Amino acid sequence: MTELALEARGVSKSFPGVKALDNVTLRLAGGEVHALLGENGAGKSTLIKILTGAHRADDGEIRIGGLVTDISSPTAAMAAGVGVVHQERNVIRGFTVGENIVMSRMPLRGGRIDWTTVRSEARRCLAMLDLDLDPDTPIAELSSAQTQLVEIARGLYTETRVLLLDEPTASISGNEADRLFRVVARLKDEGAAILFVSHKLEEVYAHCDTVTVLRDGKSVLSSEPLANHSRDEIVDIMVGRSLASLEVPQRSIDRSAPPVLELRSVNTTAGHHEVSLDVRAGEILGLYGLVGAGRTELARAILGLERITTGELLVHGEQASIRSVRQALQKYRIGYVTENRKEEGVFLEQSITRNIAVTVWSTLEKTLGYVSGRRERELVESYVRDLDIRISSQEQLAGQLSGGNQQKVSLAKWLAAKTQILIIDEPTVGIDVRTKRAFYDLIWKLADDGLAILLISSDLAEMITLADRIVVMDRFAISGDVQNTHDYDSMSQSVIRLIHAELPVA
Repeated sequence: MTELALEARGVSKSFPGVKALDNVTLRLAGGEVHALLGENGAGKSTLIKILTGAHRADDGEIRIGGLVTDISSPTAAMAAGVGVVHQERNVIRGFTVGENIVMSRMPLRGGRIDWTTVRSEARRCLAMLDLDLDPDTPIAELSSAQTQLVEIARGLYTETRVLLLDEPTASISGNEADRLFRVVARLKDEGAAILFVSHKLEEVYAHCDTVTVLRDGKSVLSSEPLANHSRDEIVDIMVGRSLASLEVPQRSIDRSAPPVLELRSVNTTAGHHEVSLDVRAGEILGLYGLVGAGRTELARAILGLERITTGELLVHGEQASIRSVRQALQKYRIGYVTENRKEEGVFLEQSITRNIAVTVWSTLEKTLGYVSGRRERELVESYVRDLDIRISSQEQLAGQLSGGNQQKVSLAKWLAAKTQILIIDEPTVGIDVRTKRAFYDLIWKLADDGLAILLISSDLAEMITLADRIVVMDRFAISGDVQNTHDYDSMSQSVIRLIHAELPVA
């Protein structure tokens, strides 16, 4: 039997009112990639935090190389050879790329930082990812995908025996993911044990050898060969019941109706050139492209966060000049569900009530500037019920919710403001299969209720499932659009051809 690099035996952890882990077992062998699966709230993140010293277990033990090990802090975890790349961004934006990579063990010489070694070590780790970045580049200048890769490089710096990857490909492109998996394969060949957390089952089956499934804080499948279980079986084990195949509803869009949102030959300070698109009430317009194609930046231009230099933005047929998210909401009824829910979508240290009601405080406000607590609670109760947001109370902090429930809170605040146009950016990143399907139903319902929806997603299967029409972006321009038939094979070929089509010379 292959020697176990890491073993968790009977690990339990409780928080006030919640038993997050209940007698969990996990065994990681050297030279294998082990999938840790489960729905949001199943206990995956809690287990990773215990293995990396961010939390202490109430019961159970951790063994590293067969020896019981007290992982009392992140420093102790690193000393034991356990490295981690967290799902949430965990960088210091005021530091450079090199400083972020080596900060867990800063090279010193004569009591001072050895900047030559900082740069050389950073270049070594970046080279493992085939990432051409200057170690002196400030982190604040990087894209979201580049930042994620720097975090992965930091995990490689400590030469870990056990590497924990928590949703490492959630916000990087296919090419960048391929770089990561080449590194994973190399580390596996060198004998490292790798724990891989992902909601993308195609990645799991392509790269993982063994699997553990958590459900409701318990290990319902523990360290078994992945090849012994089909994808449908794994999904059934994750959710505790069979999920029927997702049926796409028959939807009819009146193409003769005037657009409610329209861009005409728009150029922006972000680099867009001659972008034209339109979306009608009740329509889900998909905006697809690889990471870096300019989709999120286009949404920001619509909201006034990037400047439109030439061209026209029209709302309900009238030319609009939008300078802020507040103006977009209050004057034009445009809402924006951001891809970065942790930093921009919700206030993690505020209650669910404050998060949902924030967009309508002016409406709830009485003459003397007092917001009625009763009216706040009534408003929030209706959206918690309608969106099936799982909370213990309205005063629970948003940061205590699962990723799927945080995303619902982010959506609820815009619905409360009675938006007519809703931009949804990467709606299901890091969300489990059952919650993802519930989100699909919700998005369809919102469109059926008359909202015009601009949907941004890097998940092609998700785009083909949800959108009525797909506009493809490449290099900050529109390379074409297609009416969606929802047939994956034909639609994926059409979309991919558009991504690689030659753009006209500007």
